[in-house]
Amino acid sequence: MKNNQIIIASHNPVKLQSAKNGFIQIFPGNEFVWFQADAPSGVSKQPFSDAETLQGAINRVGYIQESFPEAAYWIGIEGGIQFDEDSQMSAFAWVVIKTSELMGKARSGTFFLPPQIARLVKSGLELGEADDLVFNQKNSKQNNGAIGLLTGDILTRTSLYEHAVLLALIPFLNPVLYK
Repeated sequence: MKNNQIIIASHNPVKLQSAKNGFIQIFPGNEFVWFQADAPSGVSKQPFSDAETLQGAINRVGYIQESFPEAAYWIGIEGGIQFDEDSQMSAFAWVVIKTSELMGKARSGTFFLPPQIARLVKSGLELGEADDLVFNQKNSKQNNGAIGLLTGDILTRTSLYEHAVLLALIPFLNPVLYK
């Protein structure tokens, strides 16, 4: 590693914490210096498909890599939703982690949203805004998120994203296999 700087394409504390948790588990004992940066996703404010959500994470990583070329790692996390064949809305996230030599990507677990929330998102609200209305919360997307609200914090947005961070780091544990 040429240095220990990690740039994450978000100022959202949930995304930062999930990335930190993953790196601590995969690289125990390593010290990293974390920076947060705004980065455009280049997709809808609320991505409505698996492909659009992945593209948003890739775009964010590309932007911060260009803006901060000296970093060791660049991370993009994009939350998204999609409808299945029964018109049920599911939520998930894509994590993309890149170095100058490797890229890892992984999708979080998926869960289905209640119809009331799905209707609000369909009407034009972002998922976090819909959650706040239904659960009478403020800024839940920077806290426990829909998954935390729906599970009573047994799972949170941080823990959901952390798992995807761990999976996206697999190529960095096995670089010979992924080059």
